[in-house]
Amino acid sequence: MKIVAKTDKGIVREQNQDAYAVGELPGEVAWAVVCDGMGGAAGGNIASALAVKVISDKITACFNEKMRGASIINLLDSAITAANIEVYDMAYSHPELNGMGTTVVCAIARGDEVYIAHAGDSRAYLADKDGITQITTDHSYVQDLVDKGEITADQAEKHPNKNYITRAVGVDKTIKVDFDEIEFNDNEILILCTDGLSNYITSEEFFGELSDGQYYAFADRLVKKANENGGGDNITVVALAK
Repeated sequence: MKIVAKTDKGIVREQNQDAYAVGELPGEVAWAVVCDGMGGAAGGNIASALAVKVISDKITACFNEKMRGASIINLLDSAITAANIEVYDMAYSHPELNGMGTTVVCAIARGDEVYIAHAGDSRAYLADKDGITQITTDHSYVQDLVDKGEITADQAEKHPNKNYITRAVGVDKTIKVDFDEIEFNDNEILILCTDGLSNYITSEEFFGELSDGQYYAFADRLVKKANENGGGDNITVVALAK
């Protein structure tokens, strides 16, 4: 398993409120977590960094090679739930941090399978020789409109309320997490990213930056392309390649 990652504040923002962590575990297992903080200049940084730490610590402490798929899903669920409690409690205890929270997308890749958990609009994609597919579905106001048939996916891309998310770690006492379990085959690439990438790159550009198989350059290239296209938000990319 090969892992590359990069985070960048972009061209417009003064601070980077994204955070991420990656690692490897026994049995050729790789994991990654990506968060995009919100809630003011200080709050976003704190929320994303705290969530990444709590989730990372939980994964590395509790994962074992003999886990079944359902147990891995439960591990991701408990990790995000623990992060939600930590972020929520910190915000409650410090009035200046009230309202802070963070999106999250995290994954554990083992053998031919990847287990993904997410809340918010940070995304997971899978790329192969034929193209790139979005795996996660955003928890956002605009996605709800798409699901109801009130607007099209193309209209959603240009909607003025595109960045309004409906789920985030630390905003409420409890959090609902969505999960995906997908096959992960040789020569495929799993991408975890914040919306600073997905909002500033087309599907064609996305696939084009990955198509030559030079995995070590993927994160740098995608961040560079998002900045070339405006760089209006913090950008974080993690790429896992088989």
